[in-house]
Amino acid sequence: MELRVLRYFLTVAREENITRAARQLHLSQPTLSRQLMQLEDEFGVRLFHRGGHSISLTQEGLLLKRRAQELLALSEKTVRELSHREDTLAGEIYIGCGETKNMATLAKHMAEFRRENPLVQFSIYSANADDIKERMESGSLDMGLLMEPVDISKYEFIHMPWKERWGALLPADSIQAQKGELRREDMQQLPLLLPRRETVKDQLAGWFGDGFSQLPVAGEYNLILNAAAMVREGMGAALCFDLGNVYEQLRFVPLVPAVETGAVLAWKKGQTLPRAASLFIQELRNALQA
Repeated sequence: MELRVLRYFLTVAREENITRAARQLHLSQPTLSRQLMQLEDEFGVRLFHRGGHSISLTQEGLLLKRRAQELLALSEKTVRELSHREDTLAGEIYIGCGETKNMATLAKHMAEFRRENPLVQFSIYSANADDIKERMESGSLDMGLLMEPVDISKYEFIHMPWKERWGALLPADSIQAQKGELRREDMQQLPLLLPRRETVKDQLAGWFGDGFSQLPVAGEYNLILNAAAMVREGMGAALCFDLGNVYEQLRFVPLVPAVETGAVLAWKKGQTLPRAASLFIQELRNALQA
């Protein structure tokens, strides 16, 4: 399996048409078709459903698409890391981040680091802790800003300074929003939009108590911006952190008693990080301990 052929595969997957893909790749259509068939023979599975004028990915093809994207990203990352002169701090630092106020702290130190090292770039991937950990394991991320609760036994980490407070995002004109705080009894008949992570649900279940399994759940979400649109359309209240953002027609209302969550910046134990990433961690640790 060659990286060149994986690039061909991804182009065809994107275009859903071999003729267009061949034109983009500056290949003849028979050559490209032969490369794809050889790739299928190598894996022993069908990667495409072939129609008259278009093709689509099979389940196996979808899996290969994800892995191919990761492999090519890791290859390009490695080339960039090895191509810089030793006397110049340059390169790209890959960080996974959840939606948290601690991102503002991290961004502040990223900006300071960039002022000192203008050839360094930061690449930010937004996701929840489970997805970020998976990408750190694959090597496509150098480090991740993870929200607790999270298992960090395999990681080195820095505790971030802010505790994130839980509450609900509600329509600003709702009765619950006007109260200014939410207690358990306020949530009993309120349709809820829950974060997708199971460990987070367990934490919230501890606050709700025995009645958590009977709560009306309208849906789950991964990114709060999407959940905000669902709240605005009347689907329910989104349980989330207070990010300090102002969403049109919505209001964040904190839970009482308060529920708070910490955050860590984590990276794999024993991992040899690129020089720029190692220096950024060192400077961040020094700044937070000062």
